[in-house]
Amino acid sequence: MSLTASPAPAPRISYGAVLGSPYVARLLGGTLTGRLPNGMAPVAILLLATASGNSIAFGGLLSALYGLSSALSQPVKGRLMDRHGQSAVHLPAALLNSALLVALRLTGPYGGPGLATAIVVGGLTTPPLEAGLRALWPSVRPDPRLRHAALALDTGTQGLLYIVGPLLSAALASAYNPAVALAVTAALGLAGTAAVALAPPSRRWRPEPFVGQDAAPARQLATRAALLLFVSLTGIGFAIGAMNVWSISMAEHHHQDMLSGIIPAAFSTGAFLGGLIYGSRTWTGTTTSRLIIATAAFLAGWLPILALPAPYAATAAVTVPGAFLTIVVACAYVTTDALTPAGRTSEAYAWLILAIGAGQSAGTALAGLLAEQPLASSALPAAGAAFALTVLLAARRRLGPTGHMQFGRHRRPLRGRHKTP
Repeated sequence: MSLTASPAPAPRISYGAVLGSPYVARLLGGTLTGRLPNGMAPVAILLLATASGNSIAFGGLLSALYGLSSALSQPVKGRLMDRHGQSAVHLPAALLNSALLVALRLTGPYGGPGLATAIVVGGLTTPPLEAGLRALWPSVRPDPRLRHAALALDTGTQGLLYIVGPLLSAALASAYNPAVALAVTAALGLAGTAAVALAPPSRRWRPEPFVGQDAAPARQLATRAALLLFVSLTGIGFAIGAMNVWSISMAEHHHQDMLSGIIPAAFSTGAFLGGLIYGSRTWTGTTTSRLIIATAAFLAGWLPILALPAPYAATAAVTVPGAFLTIVVACAYVTTDALTPAGRTSEAYAWLILAIGAGQSAGTALAGLLAEQPLASSALPAAGAAFALTVLLAARRRLGPTGHMQFGRHRRPLRGRHKTP
């Protein structure tokens, strides 16, 4: 297995060519802005809890509740997009989500039923922008090499959510209060979602109709290979969620409030840079081998924090697992696409997002409970990564046939009615 660049003479992929394509910059920028609540809201909710006199553990549970609600609703929203199109789902969801985020501070005391209901419904109504964007790439970027670069750029830049989001939430909460952070989160989410939902590719997109007389899409979507892939990705999400709470514990232990945003930002910077490098080259080996090697490197990157490093060393250390996160996620999307029947791509991508999100919520909750135990808290990200690697190694034979699609190439032909001007 190899994760080295291909020795065959192939032109480097230009990100200028990718971003210069019609609608690409708008879709990427709108998705990043519209998904900022994913990076901002959990931190703002946790800070609102601690500002009200509650513990980190309690705030972590509330934050996890929002993330878990968002993750659990992804497949339903993906199925709705596959049936009714993207704009019909994105816009109503964004309006409800933004309204509920603004209303959180008006729902009564922490621990009350009003607050819990608002957090759950707010999570349930997060717009499914990530799954929607991944479903758009075959029509927006038909060329396989450029689609490979677009997917890597897309995946890598998602890390910006966790650079800008936590930092912005922490800065707004510090300068004003957590309620202001939630209001800004709501406004940005609504604006970004509108930019995507009103773009021609999103408005015109319809799923590919399923072809086949003996087809059973519902059963095919839940193949054992896909199930094992999604189970492994819960470990990846667990590591991310645990890291977010661990950074807050570091901030309190060292009396440096901004560490709660700086450490996740360093992790996401690594993801962004890793995505740029990965997407600009053609790589040898199968998709499955790249997925397993990147997951192993993701695990190895977490081991240095078991030594309980000082803030600067910890900040530098988390960039390493961040750099390999993009490769893991990009390869997981390619594999998911290969395992998915036509007409169900949005739903399948949503299950992938659910797997990561559910793991992230579990990591957030458990890390909150162990926040007062530094060694246990620092070990949780590595534990999640180890779980992911173990499942992938057990499933590698089932995932293997997907590995020969080298450029993130969708195995289905581009539908002519999906082409944009």
